[in-house]
Amino acid sequence: MATKEFTAAWKELSTIQQKAAEWGEGPLLVLAGPGSGKTRVLTCRIARILDSSKGKNFRILGLTFTNKAADEMRTRVTNFVPGEEGRLFLGTFHSFCADILRQHGTHLGIKPSFQIYAQKSDLQAVLDEAAKKVIREHPEIDEKLAKSLQPVIDSLKSRLISPADSGKYIAHEDTAKRMALVYPAYELDLANRNALDFNSLIMKAHELFTRFPALAQRYRVAYPYICIDEFQDTNEAQYRFIQALTGGKHTNVYVVADDDQIIYQWNGASHKRLNEFRKDYSPDTIQLPMNYRCPPEVVEIANNLISNNFLRTPNKKPLQAFRPSTDPNAVRLLPCFRNQADEMEEIAGDIRKLHAKHLGAVVVLGRNRKLLETAEAALRDEGLPAVISQRKDEFESSPLLWLHSMLRLTSDKQDQKSLEAICGSFAQLTGIEIDPSDVLSESLSSNLGYLQDWIKVVRKEQISPLIKEAIDKSNLFLGAGKDFRSFSKFAFDWFSHLAKAQQDSEDPDNEVFARYEEEKRVWDDLVREISSSLGADITLEAFLQELQLHSKEPLPQPNTVTLMTIHGVKGKEFDHVYLIGLVEDELPSFQSRNKGDDSPEMEEERRNCYVAITRTIKTLTMSYAEYYRGWKKEPSRFLEECGLL
Repeated sequence: MATKEFTAAWKELSTIQQKAAEWGEGPLLVLAGPGSGKTRVLTCRIARILDSSKGKNFRILGLTFTNKAADEMRTRVTNFVPGEEGRLFLGTFHSFCADILRQHGTHLGIKPSFQIYAQKSDLQAVLDEAAKKVIREHPEIDEKLAKSLQPVIDSLKSRLISPADSGKYIAHEDTAKRMALVYPAYELDLANRNALDFNSLIMKAHELFTRFPALAQRYRVAYPYICIDEFQDTNEAQYRFIQALTGGKHTNVYVVADDDQIIYQWNGASHKRLNEFRKDYSPDTIQLPMNYRCPPEVVEIANNLISNNFLRTPNKKPLQAFRPSTDPNAVRLLPCFRNQADEMEEIAGDIRKLHAKHLGAVVVLGRNRKLLETAEAALRDEGLPAVISQRKDEFESSPLLWLHSMLRLTSDKQDQKSLEAICGSFAQLTGIEIDPSDVLSESLSSNLGYLQDWIKVVRKEQISPLIKEAIDKSNLFLGAGKDFRSFSKFAFDWFSHLAKAQQDSEDPDNEVFARYEEEKRVWDDLVREISSSLGADITLEAFLQELQLHSKEPLPQPNTVTLMTIHGVKGKEFDHVYLIGLVEDELPSFQSRNKGDDSPEMEEERRNCYVAITRTIKTLTMSYAEYYRGWKKEPSRFLEECGLL
C-alpha cells in the first residue's frame, strides 16, 4: 500500500507529469526543461513500479551523474515505498560499474579489492612509472612528452578505445607512436597495482558485457526496467555500456534529458547522443516544458537566449512559467563597471545590502575559478563569509586521514602510500614517530602485511595506555579481520579522548584537530549514503571503492555565500543568483570564440549561460565590466540575446 507521502507526491503531479510517471513498457524519452520537476516524476515512476510489483524478484536500475542526486532520489523512494528499496539500484554509472566489477571482474583479472584512483597525483604517478619503463626501451621517446599524455588517455577511454587501437585515432604521427607505447604500459601498471581509474570502470564493465554476453543477459533479467537521469550528459563509453547491457533487445529504457543543458562536451557529452538514442531505441517522447522554479522574467530571458541555438530537438517547446510575477527586480542587469575590481566590490556590497540575513540562499556564479577568487576576496573585504565550492577527493584532518589509511591498508596489505599516511598522521595524533622504512624492514621477515608489521613496530615504543588501547583495537578489528564498522566506532571514541587531552594541554599552536568536526560530519554522511545504496552488510572493499567515488567536500556553513563555477552548479538551485563576468572571452569563453560564432563550442557556451540563469528561484543579478586583467572586453553577446542589452 502506498504511503501518504507517495499519495501526496502523486497528487501534486501535473497531468503531463503523471503521464510520464505512469509510463510502463517500452522506451521513453522525457524532455524535461530546468525546474520541470523531473526528479519527482522519476522517483514517482520508480516507486509506482515497485509498489505494484511487491513480492516479485526483479530490480530497477536507476542511473544518474552525481551521488548527491542519487541519494536524494533514493531517500524519496524509501519514503514512498518503505521496504522495497532493496529492489532498487540507484547510483552513478561509475558506482554501478564498480559493483559489476566487484562481482565479476575476476573474468578480466581484476580482484574484488581493486582500488579506484581519483586523484591526479595518483594517476600521474602511474603514468610517470609507465613512461620511465617505456623510455628505458625506447630512449628516442621524449620523456617529458610521454608523461603529459594523461588527458589523451582519458579521452581515449571515454570512447572505449583500447591501447591496441589507440594509434588509429590519433592523427599526429609522433603522438600516436608515444601512445602506442605508453598507453599499454600505463594499463599494465594499473593492473599490477590492482587499480582502476574512473574511465576504466566504464570501459572494463563494457568489456565484461561484450566478451561475456551471458553475463549481460543475467543483468537484463535482473533489471527489466532501466531509468537514466540527465541522459544528455552521457559520453560515448556510457552510452555504449547501456547498449551492451540492453543487448539491442531490451526496450524498457526510460531516459530523462534536456539537450539545452549539455555542458560537458569536454567529457564527451554531445547533442548527438539523443539522436543516437532515438535511432537505436525508437522511443516515444514526452515533453515537460513547465518551469516551477524560476520567476517568469527569468523564464523569458532563458527562452530568448536558448532560441539562438540550432543543435536542439526539433519542435521543442519553450519553457513555460508556472509562477506569476511577484518581484519587479526579479532580473537585474547592473550598469557596466569600469573594471573587474569595481564589479566585484559592487557585487559584494549589493549582497551585504540585500541579503545579509540570508547569505546561505545566495550563490555567485562565474565561468571560471579566477573570477570566483576575485569575488571571494571582495566578499571577505566586505566582512561576508564566503566559500568556493569544489570537489574534494581526500580527507585532510589527521584523525580522518589516519582512519581512512588504516582501512585502506587493511584492504590492500602492501599499500606503501597508505602506510606512509598512517605513520605521518599517527605521529601528529600521538607524538609517536614511526619510520615507514622500519615497517618495511619488519615486513621482510613476515608475511602478515604492512598493517600487522606497523602494529609490531609501534608496540616496541614506550606508549601510554590510551595509545596502547588504539593499537590493541587496531589488531582486534583490522589485524584479525575486516570489522571496519567496529574499528571506525572505536576510532571516533579514541579521537574524542585525544581531542580532550589536547584541549587540556592548552597548546594554542596545535592544529591536529583542525577541521576534524567538519570532516567527521562528512564521514558520517558518506557512511549513511553508501550503506543506503549498497546495504548495511557492505564489504570493506566495496565501502572504500564507493568512498573514493564520493566527494569529501563539506556542506556549506550556515549564512555563508557560496561561489561556484557554472559547471559545478548544474542540478542545484538558489534563491538569489549572481552571474558575474558577462563579457566576451569569459562567457562565452575565448576558446569558443576562436571556434566561430556558429560552432558547437559557442552553442555549448550559450547552454552554460542558460544553465546558470535557470538556477534562480527568486532573483537573478547579472554583471559585467569594461576591463578584465587589464584587457578591454565587449559585453557578452548573451546579454543581447537575452533581450537585456
